[in-house]
This record gives sequence, structure tokens and C-alpha cells, in this order.
Amino acid sequence: MTKSRIAFTLMLLTSWDTLLKAQPPKQGKSASVKVQQSSPGDVKIIRDIEYAQHQGTSLKLDLYLPEQTKGRVPVIVFIHGGGWKNGSKESGKRGAWMVPHGFAIASISYRLTDVGQWPDQINDCYAAVRWVRKNAKQYDLDGKRIGCWGTSAGAHLAALVGTRPYPGKERISSRVQATADWFGPSELLSMPPNNVGNGRTEEDVANSNGAKLLGATVKDVPDLAKDASALDNVSEDDSPFLIMHGTADPGVPIIQSEKLHQALLKAGVESTFVALQGAKHGGPEFSSPASKKVFLEFFTKHLK
Repeated sequence: MTKSRIAFTLMLLTSWDTLLKAQPPKQGKSASVKVQQSSPGDVKIIRDIEYAQHQGTSLKLDLYLPEQTKGRVPVIVFIHGGGWKNGSKESGKRGAWMVPHGFAIASISYRLTDVGQWPDQINDCYAAVRWVRKNAKQYDLDGKRIGCWGTSAGAHLAALVGTRPYPGKERISSRVQATADWFGPSELLSMPPNNVGNGRTEEDVANSNGAKLLGATVKDVPDLAKDASALDNVSEDDSPFLIMHGTADPGVPIIQSEKLHQALLKAGVESTFVALQGAKHGGPEFSSPASKKVFLEFFTKHLK
């Protein structure tokens, strides 16, 4: 079991948004693009593949694939952030640099809080993992080697994919083999926006993103809040974790990741925690050479 905490100062590198430059193809079409600031290689993107439908809501994903493959490639399911109410699967392009290293990225949409409330969001993530397994052969994917990665609210969901088993019966497994959590909340009950104080009123708490997610003020539905918190779902059979968090994050306190890391280790789960010195809620520190090295080595170890 690896028990590690890594802290380093990161130098400014090019923004994730410049890693991939491409004109979006028409819906249902694929396109080849060149990955910038990464290993040489062509990336094929297949956009807007429907992986599920819920009451008329079409859920789609974008696949980032190697232009040429030698056998089936492992897949990383990417879940975008945005406070569960905003964001887009388009941000999955930040993972395109991994494709030339022998991975596929499946960047998914999911029901936001204007459409659904908990557990709709996590059920969509489970459905996406099942879709990858079911359709792996068609896209030269390895359905036995699937990881999950998210940022912010997407990391909250990714951490739950890695800890919380689907509570019902499923013909195709939604379990993953590795999880990367970037600055995600792990315990909703202790998140500052969900608690009165430091200038926050009861009205503020009732209108927080967490309350919109659960459909009620978080502190008033503690059992539901625990069901939606990775910290409360940790068990010995969880996937290995890589947790990365900025020490100066103003949105999600770093203690959220520290507590999850310690709980995973206590349960006997392999977990690596990377504290990014001076980093805030995202930013260039997450795309530095040092960060990318840790990220690549983690998924290479557990998916290859």
C-alpha cells in the first residue's frame, strides 16, 4: 500500500485551455487534432455520443481517442465542475494530453441542479461508466480498465464513483479501477457554504449549491448529505485514489481532501495526496510538469 503526501512549489506553465486547439466538428462526426504542449500524437474526438436518457434529457459524452491504437486502451471518465449547476463536458479537453500516452478520455455531461437533484448526478456518472464497458469493443477501449477523474463538483462525483457502490442491481458494473480527485468537497456537512457563520445567514445556507444539489438545506438532511459525501462512503474495497488540492483554495478548504485521504488510508486503500503550494481553486499549478508526471504515473500504474 502506498501512503504518500507530496508537496511542491509549481512554476507557471501554459493554461489547460491552450493544450488543445481544434474547431469543433459537426454533431456525430469525428475529427483529428494535434495536441499541443504534450507528447507528439494525433487525437481523434468523437463528440456528443448519447450514453443515457432520463425523462427526455439526453446525456452525452465526448470521446478523446488515439488516432492509431495497438490493442484496446484504458479509459478515464472525466466529470466537469461548476457547483453541480454549471459547467460543460467541453472542459474535458484538458485531459487530451493523456491520449498520446495510451489513454482514452470520456468527458461526460450529467444532470445539473436545474434538471435533477441528488442522486441523479451520481446515477448519471454510474451510467457513463456502464456505457464505456458496454461499448468498449466498438471504440477499441478496455472495459476492464476504467478510471474516473473530476474537478471541483466533478471531483466530488468522481470520489463517490470511487467509493460509493451503486445501491441497486446492475447488469454491467459501474465500479472503477482508479480515481483522481482535484479539489473536490468530500464532506457536505462541513463545507463552509452549508453552515451559518462568517457572514453567512440561514438564507444564504438555504440557497447554497449544496442545498440545490440535495433539494434541502444540507444541515437539515444529514443522512442525505452523508450519502452524497465520499468521506462517509469510504470502505476497504474502494479504488486507489490520487487527490490533488491547492493550499490556498478559497472555495473548497484543503481539509476536505486531507480528511478523505486519511480515511482512505485508514481503510487500507491506496491513496496519494498532493498539496499544491499556493494553488487556489484550480489554476496552472495543476498542469505543471510535476503535476502531470504524478497524474500520468498514477493512471499508468493502475490502468495499464
